Amino acid sequence: MALLTTGKKFIRALEETGALGVYAPLEGGFEGRYQRRLRANGYNTLHITARGLGDVAAYLTRVHGVRPPHLGKKNIGQAAMVGPIYFVPPIISTQLEAIPSTSKGLVLWIIEGIVLSRQEIEYLINLPKEEPRVKVVLELGGERYFRYSPLQDILAAA
Repeated sequence: MALLTTGKKFIRALEETGALGVYAPLEGGFEGRYQRRLRANGYNTLHITARGLGDVAAYLTRVHGVRPPHLGKKNIGQAAMVGPIYFVPPIISTQLEAIPSTSKGLVLWIIEGIVLSRQEIEYLINLPKEEPRVKVVLELGGERYFRYSPLQDILAAA
């Protein structure tokens, strides 16, 4: 890989396919460079982790309930023993409302994508088709150099 990369091939591949699977060196640094290239080309990025997402479709596109950890405190006789439910707005629509009109769209950069099931990865592949302003980059593991390919091809090979 060149010392200074422009990221044009990466951005072109992301725009064509909508969802990319990424393998990056474990020592880090490369994903930050590509995120800067995306922001410089007019995209807003949202960096999240796949661990603890739960229902990916509900978390990204629908209002969903979450229960925060109880931290050892219990509500006796006031509510359910598992704790109160707080309803959280969908992350994609709130992010899309907040981006400027000059932006090309939103790129979801999801790390630790290896924990996602096949069905969840299929949902992430179809998400850019449902909402064209959203693109998905899913980190699937480590590699000696930064490489990427369409997420559809990675899922077909698995």
